[in-house]
Amino acid sequence: MSTNKPSKINKLLGLQPPGVVLTSNWLSEQGYSPELLRKYRNSQWLFSIGTGAMIRANDQIDYLGAIYSLQQQLNLSIHPGAKTALSIQGRIHFLDFSEKEIYLFGNAKESLPVWFVNYDWGVKINYYTSSFLPADVGMILTEKKENFDLKISSPARAIIECLFLAPQSQDLMECFQIMQGLNNLHPQKTQQLLELCTSVKVKRLFLYLAEKSGHAWFKYLNVENIDLGKGNRSLVKNGIYIKKYKLTVPREMEKNEYPDL
Repeated sequence: MSTNKPSKINKLLGLQPPGVVLTSNWLSEQGYSPELLRKYRNSQWLFSIGTGAMIRANDQIDYLGAIYSLQQQLNLSIHPGAKTALSIQGRIHFLDFSEKEIYLFGNAKESLPVWFVNYDWGVKINYYTSSFLPADVGMILTEKKENFDLKISSPARAIIECLFLAPQSQDLMECFQIMQGLNNLHPQKTQQLLELCTSVKVKRLFLYLAEKSGHAWFKYLNVENIDLGKGNRSLVKNGIYIKKYKLTVPREMEKNEYPDL
């Protein structure tokens, strides 16, 4: 019996890459009973970080390792998005962006597990649920520490998520600055995202900022295929009305008083 235990624990330790959380639901699917897992914890091979979640002895984890487990073990669409996804890709080094504040997105029916919410990851977690974009469109894989791949928002999806948060939870002028830096978006993939996006505000603002930034890829977008809705949209009070997009924006944005990158 003593010979089989190390063998089974060694198998368990090899099932997932280092640096990730092991969820109880996933462990149960792999054939590990609550009693066996309790023995592993008592033997200090595993350590609980909350109800339903464990880590391996001497393993270093952060919030990305936890998100990997949400994606790969619990099959959730929760992912780093907006400025966090852009930061992971090195796209917003010019911004005064603190990596101590993280932006996560999931679909409207997904909640963060209690163990994730209660654990101290050393960062502030901002989690947003919505259905304004399909969960599986505009995602990319990024490698982290050579241990695991993580699904995060592509640059096009990330800026769309930024615009979704604006102006309440994301500064509009910062969105403009981010858009100015996105000079190599893929037109077809961007077109797909805009056609599938259900937020009229986001689509109008995206097109306005992209055109104002003078990106070469903008001319390859087929705006006629993007539903921009009807009626006016106002993002700020006492702003400037943009007739082409039926959108009221900050005066400093339209006057282009923000420094170019």
